[in-house]
Amino acid sequence: MKNYLLILASLMLVGFSAKAQQVEFEEFDLDNGLHVILHQDNTAPVVTVGVMYNVGGKDLGGTAVAPRTGFAHFFEHLLFEGTKNIDRGEWFKIVSSNGGSNNANTSLDRTYYYEVFPSNNLELGLWMESERMLHPVIDQVGVDTQNEVVKEEKRSSYDNQPYRQFLFAISENLFKVHPYKNKNIGEMADLDASTLEEFKQYFKDWYGPNNAALVVAGDIDKKEAKKLVEKYFKDVESRPTPTRNFSKEEPIDETIKATFYDPNIQIPAIMAGYRTPGFKERDSYILNMVSAYLSDGKTSKLFKELVDDKKLALQTGTLYVEQMDGGMYILYGLPLGETTLETLLTEIDEEIVKMQNDLISENDFQKLQNKFENRYVNSNSSIQGIAGSLVTNYMLYDDINLINTEIEIYRSITRQEIQDVVKKYLNPNQRVELEYLPKENTDN
Repeated sequence: MKNYLLILASLMLVGFSAKAQQVEFEEFDLDNGLHVILHQDNTAPVVTVGVMYNVGGKDLGGTAVAPRTGFAHFFEHLLFEGTKNIDRGEWFKIVSSNGGSNNANTSLDRTYYYEVFPSNNLELGLWMESERMLHPVIDQVGVDTQNEVVKEEKRSSYDNQPYRQFLFAISENLFKVHPYKNKNIGEMADLDASTLEEFKQYFKDWYGPNNAALVVAGDIDKKEAKKLVEKYFKDVESRPTPTRNFSKEEPIDETIKATFYDPNIQIPAIMAGYRTPGFKERDSYILNMVSAYLSDGKTSKLFKELVDDKKLALQTGTLYVEQMDGGMYILYGLPLGETTLETLLTEIDEEIVKMQNDLISENDFQKLQNKFENRYVNSNSSIQGIAGSLVTNYMLYDDINLINTEIEIYRSITRQEIQDVVKKYLNPNQRVELEYLPKENTDN
């Protein structure tokens, strides 16, 4: 009976996976350059309306003489303040009172705003996002209010949380000239020094319709949705297309040693950070599989070897930060007992050397393939997930149909490619070795 249930579950997963691979969508552009993506799925009375802007933390505010970090993230907050037709403080009330939810998030590469509503409120969602694009109120009251909100977010989410600074510590050592070296949340001194005119100019520079993509997904009629999109977004004026000209990083050809002190920790950590290719490159997909092999779950190689078997670490793993212009691959470990950071890094390196010298087993490789099949299904198992995938694939990957074909990339990866990529990128002379140490708090 147990075997029968397992076979049945497998067949259901295969059927769901095959279905999930075929997401139908339609695209068109308004005259002002706004790209629109529609996905119709009438199985549940829910609709997602999202707008992704081609602006992120790498795009600084201010001026060339006085550049400001953190502007993209700041706008993620500021553009909920209100509009010409939505009073200050009313945005969230309107959404919740109409049975919806909303959120926004910012990476170093893009900013995404979205609402999820019962499908009979599609028009409301489109109107609200058009208001954000067409009539935002950017004034000193809103700037001052959100400045305090961002400061509190930084204190609660980063400054006062253990190990939450380690990405910043790695990125500022891995990147010297590219703005990926900056914190996505920004430096508070930069935000304090910014003027209202700088914020207004940032909106003009980056928030035009021709620098954005609108996705509407769920229980819609596409013909009616097109009319509503045209109605609410056609009057937004196109603007000059922003340009970027980031400096190129010199390759890392010898180990960079660094130290960071965190007053919120008692146990030190060792971290090794490597530069990796942009997320559109095939090698980036392969590194995702490397990461899953080494550290996804308690049966992963690093956890089993260093935590379970040798009992040298409290925790160990990898973090792969995928970015458009080049990512960060980070190996880390927290030592157990008398284990030194040097010893722990040596043990982690031994697992990397094994991957460089030998192909991973067929059994482990099949587990990886199954894991990525499952991830693929789960990522597109909701309307909200499909909407996010569609607009991300269009905006960042220049291939919206990745929602249907990305799994084929993972299926085509070979064990030899995994070995080759580990040899190519994960070498000691190409990394930052960061000792992340406790710091005694001297404020008291």
